[in-house]
Amino acid sequence: MLAEYTGAVVILAVALVLASALLGIHLLVGPRRSFAEKDEPFECGERPIVSPHQRFSVKFYIVAMLFILFDVEAVFMYPWGALFTELGWFGFVEMLTFVAVLAGGLAYVWMKGALEW
Repeated sequence: MLAEYTGAVVILAVALVLASALLGIHLLVGPRRSFAEKDEPFECGERPIVSPHQRFSVKFYIVAMLFILFDVEAVFMYPWGALFTELGWFGFVEMLTFVAVLAGGLAYVWMKGALEW
């Protein structure tokens, strides 16, 4: 039974050895120069206008979490679409239920004003 996992263990070992070797080579060969400009925060090639420690609005995080939540919908819809003919009516009804729950959540979030800036 453990022989089934041999391939995965070999790939994991090769990945760990390769990552360790690359990090070790970087530490041995890489440059170690440090100067003031290098230590400044970098924003698209421009000097920062405001402090990088400035707090973001809570709405930014709410919109980001909602984007991730509703983006998961696409992850579940792709395999459903690929197997649409094999799943038949059962798969169709299940996906309608899934989309209805997500649409209800979207309507709730929209009515609460979480998508307003």
